[in-house]
Amino acid sequence: MHKLEKYKDSIEKILFDPTVGKMALLAILFVVLAIVSGLLKKAINRKVQDSNTRYRAKKFTNFFAFVIAALLCGVVFSDRLGGVTVAFGVAGAGIAFALQEVIASFAGWFAITFGKFFNVGDRVLLGGIRGDVIDVSVLRTTLMECGDWVKGDLYNGRIVRIANSFVFKEPVYNYSANFPFLWDEIVIPVKYGSDLSIARELIKKCADEVLDDYENGAKQEWQTVVKNYAIEDARVENMVTLTADENWVSFTLRYVTDYKMRRKTKDLLFTSILQKIEQSDGKVSIAGASMDVNVINPSVIK
Repeated sequence: MHKLEKYKDSIEKILFDPTVGKMALLAILFVVLAIVSGLLKKAINRKVQDSNTRYRAKKFTNFFAFVIAALLCGVVFSDRLGGVTVAFGVAGAGIAFALQEVIASFAGWFAITFGKFFNVGDRVLLGGIRGDVIDVSVLRTTLMECGDWVKGDLYNGRIVRIANSFVFKEPVYNYSANFPFLWDEIVIPVKYGSDLSIARELIKKCADEVLDDYENGAKQEWQTVVKNYAIEDARVENMVTLTADENWVSFTLRYVTDYKMRRKTKDLLFTSILQKIEQSDGKVSIAGASMDVNVINPSVIK
């Protein structure tokens, strides 16, 4: 009987302990919070059509759920935190120093989210890594990398995670924000003796055929950039210029293209230009480096 009474007293102490009651209340509140958060995410998936807006809304839902959970912990156990305020202050200073990179990354996330550095889906150069942004978390930005051992602006399959604090340390290059086009150039070497006017005309004609859609879209986007920023009204139309040296004449074609289509655009341009040069009946010829080799008979060298 003595042992039973002892166990009974222990169970009653546990059941009626204020701390246990608060923990039970906190668990119930967490469950309610998780249910509400889940319902909000389902509503977002159902009603928000834009993928970028939907992604950001779900991220904000997760963030505010964590904030509310932290506030609930503080409110429920507020009576037990008063005695350790000073200790928390000293510990907080040490933790802030030790976690300064984490704090900077959180500040970077805040800047990325509200400062419009970039959005999910943008192509950026961040921390020396070029790629498409596929996720922005509180501490890290995740990129699908382009380039490196793969030529052109193509994915290489490597996923890179970069601390958000990099936005304060290095320039952030955004290939797609505001103006989703890039200026690019190709150079066509032409032999001396070719008909230069025909060469210029056929290069310009190829550019007009391949780049017509890009030019129309770029003109509209560029006018928006000019209205929003203190920038000159640059030429968006393709342009052919000529330079000459001791070897050949070089035609440089400058044009705008979609930031994800640089390699494909070059392929289309070179293919079209080379085909038209072949059809020019020898009036235009591609130049190439050549070398004269003189063979001397060793027997005549004394």
